[in-house]
Amino acid sequence: MRRFLFAAALIVAVLAPAAPAHAADANITFVGRWNTTNASAFVPYWAGAHLRVGFTGTTVKLRQRNTVTLWASIDGRPFTAFTGAGTINLTPTALAAGNHTLTVSYRQVAGSYTGDAVFQGLALDAGATTFKAPARPRLVEFIGDSITAGTTSSQLAVTGYGFKTGEQLGYHHTQIAIGGMCLSETADGCWAHETRYWMSSGGQAGTDLWDFTRYTADGVVINLGTNDKSHGVTGANFQAEYIAFLTKVRARFPNAKIFAMRTLIGRYATETQAAVQARNAAGDAQVFYVDTTGWLPADGLSDSVHPNDKGHQAIADRLVPVISARIPRLISPPARR
Repeated sequence: MRRFLFAAALIVAVLAPAAPAHAADANITFVGRWNTTNASAFVPYWAGAHLRVGFTGTTVKLRQRNTVTLWASIDGRPFTAFTGAGTINLTPTALAAGNHTLTVSYRQVAGSYTGDAVFQGLALDAGATTFKAPARPRLVEFIGDSITAGTTSSQLAVTGYGFKTGEQLGYHHTQIAIGGMCLSETADGCWAHETRYWMSSGGQAGTDLWDFTRYTADGVVINLGTNDKSHGVTGANFQAEYIAFLTKVRARFPNAKIFAMRTLIGRYATETQAAVQARNAAGDAQVFYVDTTGWLPADGLSDSVHPNDKGHQAIADRLVPVISARIPRLISPPARR
């Protein structure tokens, strides 16, 4: 049985009249790359890691170790930002009694931001319980740089096109992205997916390799090349590295549909398409070039490179039919937020 999710247990605190009761909870779904070596403190890696869980009662709180910024959505409502440490109340206004679904995404620890993204459990009403959130039988990875990480958008990864695309499709999704990343290793030290994609944290928390058996991707969307040009990577080298990267990703996910996006500003468009064609000629018919020409509206950038919220939404709206045409939905998607 394929595994989209790899964390089966987490300490959950259920507030009781006397003292909290602790129990391992298999109802929390951890999507993306998480460090689960400490059963009482799970750490999300890369930009798009998040958790989903159902719960009963009227309130829900997160148990955090130290100060962190996060975004939470309850029952499919828009994500709300929270910053704090210790017990963070996600329901300052109590909910109606009944069943609810919670999604939490932490701000990625990267660059100058050093928040403590360490999830230590939930605190619920006395007598309340958790349950599995509605099933999502598909998973798509989005591989990229600051654009894929959602940099300059209002809620970073949450308002990035990858997160939005996944939510509109109703698929599990994760953004394997850090600002400034290249595809290729360069002499001036650009962090590159060529070497760091295979790591649990991309090298931010060590060099341990990711265990690719922890989840299986149905789709992999790659948006790379924007930064390579600035680091002097030639077109020929970029194309060769792209072919090698596609080949290695295929080895990790033998049945995935792989989508290679033209960078939004057109860098290495010819080389990206040629890399896809090379893989097709080698017998891999499940790699596709995605021409993004004209996807961004005139007011869809926050600077010369990074999309704003409107730009990310425009990209997601174009990507959804591209992906769903190759990876059909198994269940109806949720209503668009």
